Amino acid sequence: MQTRHFIQIIALSAFWGASFPLLRIASPALGPWVVASLRCTLAAMVLAVLMHTLREHWPPRAAWPRLALLSLLTVVIPFVLFNWAALVIPAGYSAVLNATAPLFGVLGAALAGEERLTSRRLLGCAVGFAGVALLVQLGPVAVTPQVVLAALACTAAAASYGVGTVLMKRATMAYAPLPASAAVFVAATVILLLPAGIAVPSAHPTPGALLAVAMLGIVTSGFMYWISMRLMREIAASAATSAAFMIPLFGVTWGALFLGEAVTASMLPGCVLVLAATALITGFNPFRSSSPEP
Repeated sequence: MQTRHFIQIIALSAFWGASFPLLRIASPALGPWVVASLRCTLAAMVLAVLMHTLREHWPPRAAWPRLALLSLLTVVIPFVLFNWAALVIPAGYSAVLNATAPLFGVLGAALAGEERLTSRRLLGCAVGFAGVALLVQLGPVAVTPQVVLAALACTAAAASYGVGTVLMKRATMAYAPLPASAAVFVAATVILLLPAGIAVPSAHPTPGALLAVAMLGIVTSGFMYWISMRLMREIAASAATSAAFMIPLFGVTWGALFLGEAVTASMLPGCVLVLAATALITGFNPFRSSSPEP
């Protein structure tokens, strides 16, 4: 893996880490279905404009069923489940549970015969889980059936995204990243149209919620999904998915910068473990000119 790939993974983590606090603002006001629908619609619009500007062509008609399935696994299911969980549990809990995505990605790629399930990658997953546990200082949350369901929803969302990265990797090899990304969000918009329309009467828009959705749709969904597709075209799917391990790290950073939350020396070991986990899964070594085969 090249240095630019590692930098892109860090950038993805930084922006995706911001999505969980934004969901905590948007979901209570608009509801999970409406947030997901608006987010996908904005992302589709932004990517369509980019396609027009760059004179890219839409994928062929035969490709749309496969891209719709990719949309279901990596956009629709995760968005709706994380949106619902944001009504119940803190953003930090969702970010930590999202960090299980690389494990599901590694297992999914191994089962599909796309990548080898090496001891290094399994070790990386274990180290990453230990790192996020140390890094995110979560307060006690009363264990209720709703909290348990929300935690399961986050895990299912991470699993859907992790397994979907196998299809995402295949899509990047068959189609240009920008048209494929745009098609994914167009498909997601269509899938979410009916349930979101039914949920609209219960939505209570606020300026803060609408601004949060705009950030989610334009930046963390539209642009970042495109960058993720471009990155996945060049590196292993499990390596690209390892960005999830650094999402809690950036959640702490954003909390410190914008919410005044404390950053203590006790967080340092967690940060080190998270970065080590990402290096183990990606095979990235800044002191080596080339990296091992995936």
